[in-house]
Amino acid sequence: MSDKNDLHNPLQGMALMAGAMIVLPAMDAIAKYMATFEGMSPGQVTFYRFFFQLVCTLPILFMMFGWGALSAKRPWMNLLRGALHGAASLLFFVAVKYMPLADVFAIYFVEPFMLAGLSALFLGDKVGWRRWTAIVVGFGGAMIVIQPSYEVFGLKALLPVCCAFLFSLYLFLNRAIGNADSPLTMQTMAGIGGTLFMSAALIVGNGMGVSDFDVSLPASLLGLVLLLILGSLSGYVHMIVVRAFRMAPLSLLAPFQYFEIISATILGYALFGDFPNFSKWVGIMIIVASGLFIIWRERVQARAAKQA
Repeated sequence: MSDKNDLHNPLQGMALMAGAMIVLPAMDAIAKYMATFEGMSPGQVTFYRFFFQLVCTLPILFMMFGWGALSAKRPWMNLLRGALHGAASLLFFVAVKYMPLADVFAIYFVEPFMLAGLSALFLGDKVGWRRWTAIVVGFGGAMIVIQPSYEVFGLKALLPVCCAFLFSLYLFLNRAIGNADSPLTMQTMAGIGGTLFMSAALIVGNGMGVSDFDVSLPASLLGLVLLLILGSLSGYVHMIVVRAFRMAPLSLLAPFQYFEIISATILGYALFGDFPNFSKWVGIMIIVASGLFIIWRERVQARAAKQA
């Protein structure tokens, strides 16, 4: 089926996006499990996340497209995207080692607000007072979640904010690169960039004696299987997301990102006994409502631009 026809399948695109967002938090649950029960450092888990992603996806990519899959018109920008993604994943995995999954996801969802701000400052996107208000309110919701977490976990409670900023830079580069390279090439190069970045991070962090960068092999067969699943999910589920974006517009799919909070809450409670308290649920609802408002405003402006 051609990409042109794919755009006429919004329902299928929404179904793919919803499924992907429900499954993706399993990656972070595996990372938390590896740190909690297998004793593996977040840095090592992050390395395996990108390494096994390449192991699982590269053979298929080469069979389908040959070496052309690595032929990028902007290789250095794509490698930088991978490094940013690697750094963001590292901070996220460190955060989930110490904090409940739902808390980390709730704080992380300040990312759409950061991306809107970056787009306004550097790409000239028009962000009116309504969306700026939603951005401020969304950050206020994040503070409601961060405040009790900060009392318990200290500066580690700010890691999801740093992760969100790095990931917003990663998405910002996606927009800056535009259509210069295919999504498949961009994803493959980003995987290589993430693996190289994490290799360097492990060498430096372990050399400095930081425990979250301890180098180790899986301690059990279950650990190895989980890491393979982690890499597979990373590669294949993101391919599903790319496929979804070819079937439906961004404004239609973006709200499904918040399904991750639901899935993360269920997994966090089922596997680790973590469940957000009332104040954190208030913060989560404020973040989600502010994000949905920004998405709605983007759709309104897109319709107005088409009618102009």
